[in-house]
Amino acid sequence: MKKNITIKDIAKAANVSVTTVSFVLNNKGEKMGISKEVIKKVLKISEEMKFKLNMIASSLRTGKTRSIGLIVEDISNHFFSDLAKVIEREAIDSNYRVFYCSTGGSDERAVELVDSLLQANVDGFIITPTEKMKGTIDRLLELQCPVVLVDRYFEGQEVSHVVLDNFEGAEKATQFLLEKGFKKIAFVTNYSQLIQMDLRKQGYVHALKEVGLYDESRILDMDYQITEDKRIERISEFLSANTDIDAILFGANYLLLAGLQSLRRLGLKIPVDKAVISFDDHDSFRLNSPSITVLAQPIEEMGKKTVKLLMQQMTDGSDYKIIKEKKKGNLTIRESV
Repeated sequence: MKKNITIKDIAKAANVSVTTVSFVLNNKGEKMGISKEVIKKVLKISEEMKFKLNMIASSLRTGKTRSIGLIVEDISNHFFSDLAKVIEREAIDSNYRVFYCSTGGSDERAVELVDSLLQANVDGFIITPTEKMKGTIDRLLELQCPVVLVDRYFEGQEVSHVVLDNFEGAEKATQFLLEKGFKKIAFVTNYSQLIQMDLRKQGYVHALKEVGLYDESRILDMDYQITEDKRIERISEFLSANTDIDAILFGANYLLLAGLQSLRRLGLKIPVDKAVISFDDHDSFRLNSPSITVLAQPIEEMGKKTVKLLMQQMTDGSDYKIIKEKKKGNLTIRESV
């Protein structure tokens, strides 16, 4: 019969005490003053020996489940699925498992998910909040639940978050179009109270006002909850009514996906008739002919930082520091401009 690997086995192989191994595997190594070299050594040996903590026994003993609740808008969206992969990988490296949930942009669904994860006794939350989720986040803070927001946040709320510098990203993309000689630049977005979409609009507006080319009629605001077919229809109507538009900045990858179908329906060619740039990359954008220029978010950096901040909260307890991190986007230039 195959012998079950124990903490004692790892301690012996690493030539450290059982207590040291326990601290490291329970993510308390740095707090207890254990050197990074020893932490790395213990984790490496535990991985090689295929050791896994007994989650049930650990949770009964410590009240911790070594689990994280990840709540995003739509796990099927390319941006969120890529972000989730990074978060899960980083969590697993710290011996945590991740529960995935999607809100679909529904405030009611978001509250239900938080309540369910609280009942499951998750140790912390990583959340992409919906429009009216501020009160729910406040409740988690009152309960002293470790929580980090990602992709978006609420102004004035004291909670750690990791987001893209959306204003700078939209401004950079718009300025690039201006540098290429485009003057009648449209912006396709969602009508939303979510801060990231508002900042993207502000960045676009600021860049055009700086050169005296801003025209409010070139902004298309749509309801997030409408169907894909309705979205295609609205973009088609917008472009038909504004034939002088020479370039379009799309505020999210799913908006560009609808936009491509609208352009095709109208018989418009990229970049001959319209140049396009999208926020957030997508596999199909690289494969599209022509390939699509994007303002890509640094997903790897964002995912790693988000998990790091959550781990610090779960380790430091009430002594943790609130960190508000803003990452720069990368303008990936392809054939659509």
